[in-house]
Amino acid sequence: MIVKGSLEKAKHYIESHSENLEQKKKRQGPCITMSRETGTGADKIGEALIEFFQPYWNKNYPPWTLFDKNLIEKVLEDHHLPQALSQYFVEDKLSELKSTVNEMLGLHPNTWVLVSKTSNTILQLAQIGNCIIIGRAGNIITANLKNSFHIRLVSPIEKKIRYVMSEYNINKTEANEFIKKEDLARKNYLKKYFNKDVDDPLLYNLVINTESISFKNTAEIIGRIVLHNLPQLFSYSEEDAQVQQY
Repeated sequence: MIVKGSLEKAKHYIESHSENLEQKKKRQGPCITMSRETGTGADKIGEALIEFFQPYWNKNYPPWTLFDKNLIEKVLEDHHLPQALSQYFVEDKLSELKSTVNEMLGLHPNTWVLVSKTSNTILQLAQIGNCIIIGRAGNIITANLKNSFHIRLVSPIEKKIRYVMSEYNINKTEANEFIKKEDLARKNYLKKYFNKDVDDPLLYNLVINTESISFKNTAEIIGRIVLHNLPQLFSYSEEDAQVQQY
C-alpha cells in the first residue's frame, strides 16, 4: 500500500498498530531521534533513511514513518486540542511576554502543558518504534529507551545558507537571519523546558557534519550504524515474513 503525504503517513502509522500493548512491545522497532542545525536537510535525510530501511521492514510491524511537522497534528489529535494551537507547538517561536499574556487571557494553555503533551506523544511513538522523530527534544524524552538512537546533524554556515536559499527561495542575508533565528529558538526550547544544551555532544550517539556528505550517504551512514547497534530490533520471529538481515 502506498501512502502519500506526511500527515497521511503518520496516520497510517498510528492505525497500523491498533492492537493490544503486549503485541506492541513484542513488535517494538527502533526509534531514531534527529536533532539538527537549520539547513542540514534533516527531513530529506529522514526520508532517505526510511528508504534505506525498507529491505529490513516486515509488513507485520509498524511501517517506518517520519515525524516532524506532522507531529504537531498528532499531538493535537491525541489530546483533542483545536488546530489553532498549532502555532504554539513550534519550537519556542512565541515570545515569553506574548505567551504569558495569551495564557492569562485564556487564549491557549500554559506552554509547559503543551510541551508535556508533546513529550507524551513522542514517548508513545518511540515505544512503538520504526519511527524517526525530528526535533522537539526527542533525544532527551527517549533517552532511557533501549530502542532509541540519537543523531545530531551539523554543517558549516555557508552550506546551510545555500540550502536555505534554495529551499525557501530567499536571498543570502535573509537565509542567514533565518538560520540564526531558528537555531536560537531550538537552543532556547531545549534549555528552557529540559535544562539541556543542544550542542552537548554527549546527548547524541552520533554527530555528523554533512558538509561534504550527500543526504543519501548520510542516511546510509546512520542506517548501518543503527543496524549494527540495535540488531535485536531487526530480528523477527519465524512466523513473520523473511526480511533481509544486515
